[in-house]
Amino acid sequence: MKNSRNIFILFILICSSLALESCKDLSEINENPNGLTIDNANVNLILPTVLTETAKIYNDLGYGRAAGIMQHTQKDAWSGSHNGIEWGPEDWGGYYNILRNNQAVYDVAVENDLRFHQGVALVMKSFVFGQIADLWGDAPYTNALNGDLGGNENLLPVYDSQETIYNGVIADLKEASQLLSLPKGEYRQVLDEADVFFNGDPAKWQKFANSLLLRYLMRVSLKKDVQSDFASVAQGGNLILSNEDNVYMSFLGNTSGDAWPNNADPAFDGTNGSNYRRIKACETLVDALREKNDPRIGVWFETIEVPSQFLTEEQKGTINHLEVVEGVRYLDREFLTSEGTISNVSVNPNYVGAPPQLQSTHGFNLNTAPAQSSINPYVSFLNERYKEASGPLLRARLMTAAEVNFLLAEAAQKGWINGAENYYNEGVTASMEEWGVADNVSDYLAQENVSFDGSLEQIIEQKWIASWTAAQEAWYDYRRTGLPELEMGPFSPRPVFPLRFIYGNNELNFNQANASTAIDRLELTNFSQNDKNSPWSKTWLIAGTGKPY
Repeated sequence: MKNSRNIFILFILICSSLALESCKDLSEINENPNGLTIDNANVNLILPTVLTETAKIYNDLGYGRAAGIMQHTQKDAWSGSHNGIEWGPEDWGGYYNILRNNQAVYDVAVENDLRFHQGVALVMKSFVFGQIADLWGDAPYTNALNGDLGGNENLLPVYDSQETIYNGVIADLKEASQLLSLPKGEYRQVLDEADVFFNGDPAKWQKFANSLLLRYLMRVSLKKDVQSDFASVAQGGNLILSNEDNVYMSFLGNTSGDAWPNNADPAFDGTNGSNYRRIKACETLVDALREKNDPRIGVWFETIEVPSQFLTEEQKGTINHLEVVEGVRYLDREFLTSEGTISNVSVNPNYVGAPPQLQSTHGFNLNTAPAQSSINPYVSFLNERYKEASGPLLRARLMTAAEVNFLLAEAAQKGWINGAENYYNEGVTASMEEWGVADNVSDYLAQENVSFDGSLEQIIEQKWIASWTAAQEAWYDYRRTGLPELEMGPFSPRPVFPLRFIYGNNELNFNQANASTAIDRLELTNFSQNDKNSPWSKTWLIAGTGKPY
């Protein structure tokens, strides 16, 4: 009753105040003194959110589901979207939230002639819109960030074509490169601490802009003649060709919001680590690494806890099938052959990967532990560093020297520029250095199955390997090249790889007309099952190209 009385008195006082102030502009009366408008926003307070949220959303995909698609990892239990491509509608709100904040950075920067921040905002706009186009295809672009202007054309924006988005990305990156071409001292209001990527260094941002431009010129190369543009950027220099210029974000590891994915507790002790235990090395990547004596295998994966080997004739009768003796599990080859399960067994003594798209990954290699425990000592876990919440190698990797060198190697292999072998070797070297095994580079490159043979297949395979934790880039490469030549597992819902995300329920329900128009522009494949809004339908980027199938 007392609270009600106080509220009533407050209401009377407000009404009296409004009567006395009736000559004032209502907008002045209703102005929130603590509110943030475009006029008083501080770009250096908004920018860190743009950078960190972009890095996290990119890392979550590259270390997560994209690693399942491209057979870097497989999961035990609750693995449908990771292993089995059991995909439903996907909303893109997280990406557009980043873009709204980024637009605020850009608008304030333009208003105040902050050229550094303009350039950075254009790079980040390009990065995020590029990912949206890569993942879904057509999407709101031109009117996507104008919802506050009113009208259905802004609240329910038309979908621009994927081609339009890519054209915008390429144009914005060219402009960003020019904006970021001055010495640091020429820019105003640059707060080094706000730039979690490059500490306020415009030269490194320009390299990011130019390198990202190469990524997207190559991306659209099946549909557009980009040879001259690509060669011009490549020959102009100012690219990410050294790991010192890599676009990284390290994780602090204090909370779930700033830790390596799924490792919110910095004192992880393995007792509650199902999110770590569920992620296993995939057989496809493990086999490729083993065949090449690749030292990165030990950086990314653990050796199996309990190796297996077949019983010898002398051991039969003294050691039983599946018995573990002195840390080794023994198997009866004849019994497994008669049961028809020997082809599903690996006796590699060091690294064993789980085959892709199995019905029950947790049971692979004759594991008998309950499914949801995710305890399988007969398959390689990720390296124990991935238990940690932070660490020197636990970084979101938005763009690296390895990727850029492989882009240049591909361009040279196509005849656009010179130096394919050199760029290939530099790509491999950069990846080895990045993961701390640079001492092995010379011996690695000298191997017959690694030494450059001039083929696109070899360039893309090494780029696929180097995309660890950023596997979406390997997926995008696969869609336009069909490489590397991977095969789906036995329980995949289709015998071929998916090509895109499905438009989300928010769009299908609330922006239905525009979403439907975009869906109609997709190209059905033999695997779409007459549903255009399918992961197996083709966007403009690969429609009519015959790639990847």
